[in-house]
Amino acid sequence: MKRTLVVIAAIGLLFTTQIASAGGNTNLPQEGSSDTFTLAAYGDWPYSLSLLAQAPALLNSINSDPQVHMVIHVGDIHGGNMPCTGVGLDPRPATADPNWNQTIFNIFQQFQDPVIYTPGDNEWTDCHKTRAGSSGAPLNELASIRSLFFAHPGQTLGQQAIRLTTQAQKFDAAHPTDAQFVENLRWQKLNVVFVTLNVPGSNNDGLPWNGGAGAFLNEPARQQEVAERTAADMRWLQAAFEQAEAKQAGAVVVILQADLWDLSALAPGGDGLTGYRDLVQVLANLSIHFGRPVLLINGDSHIFEADHPLADPLSVTGRIYGTLAVPNLTRLTVEGAIDANEWLRLTVNPHSPEVFSWERIQYLP
Repeated sequence: MKRTLVVIAAIGLLFTTQIASAGGNTNLPQEGSSDTFTLAAYGDWPYSLSLLAQAPALLNSINSDPQVHMVIHVGDIHGGNMPCTGVGLDPRPATADPNWNQTIFNIFQQFQDPVIYTPGDNEWTDCHKTRAGSSGAPLNELASIRSLFFAHPGQTLGQQAIRLTTQAQKFDAAHPTDAQFVENLRWQKLNVVFVTLNVPGSNNDGLPWNGGAGAFLNEPARQQEVAERTAADMRWLQAAFEQAEAKQAGAVVVILQADLWDLSALAPGGDGLTGYRDLVQVLANLSIHFGRPVLLINGDSHIFEADHPLADPLSVTGRIYGTLAVPNLTRLTVEGAIDANEWLRLTVNPHSPEVFSWERIQYLP
């Protein structure tokens, strides 16, 4: 079905502070420039071989857009029913696809602009699941993702790679395990602080790694993974807001994979949302204290949505996490999965009263 483009303007704030730049590339707006900064955001792609075959159309749509300065993939580089790589397993499962990640990496490298990718659950957390063919061990798959997509810490992908700040190089010395999170990035552009966090679906890796016959069951390792990553995410998120406060930034953008307010996760048999409670409460408190626009971009639930998930503490989503009202937090969920035919053009305009605006751009009929 052909969709009509939807253009929605987010609430915002007129930027009155000095424009700040996080360095990088001549393709990006420079310090003091009056240009806008535009990102192409997409995720949960590709979920099928047929969508993979349409990669040239996606690349052409984004590469030919003169407004785009950066590309964001919010995680899940294949569908939940598709196999993982089986890296490190001997024998490698017959269901595994050892070449898939490299294929997606090669596509990322064809974007003309810098590419930022944050991992999703399908490419590591869920690789133990029967529906994924029990085709991979989660920690093996995460290590493989890091070694391929983050081989050069702090450097983006794409044809015009730039340097960003990574938690692997700028972590709290009191928490040395944070150095493993090379995928957590931070940068500032046009007086806006951007931060990526490794926050996957499946209730933040809250499901036991059972596989078809419990072959991957390792609860101590899973619980340690969740505890270390969640704590590191919260510290990295706090550091981003501290930077925004120190630099008097006009807004903060948080980029992650999980839909923290996916009500289907609360249905019988759903994965649940309890694994995100601490992170959401930290996000709420930081946003309230910041007092200026905060935009969160996620994938995971596959249907485009623009809302204010914590604006009403008495709403269903408000009661889930028990936070105070957070009216300055806007959330965008990018369209994805097997029928995805669009990407999201997000524009930051420091001279606009709205700060953020976005359009849904179809690249397939």
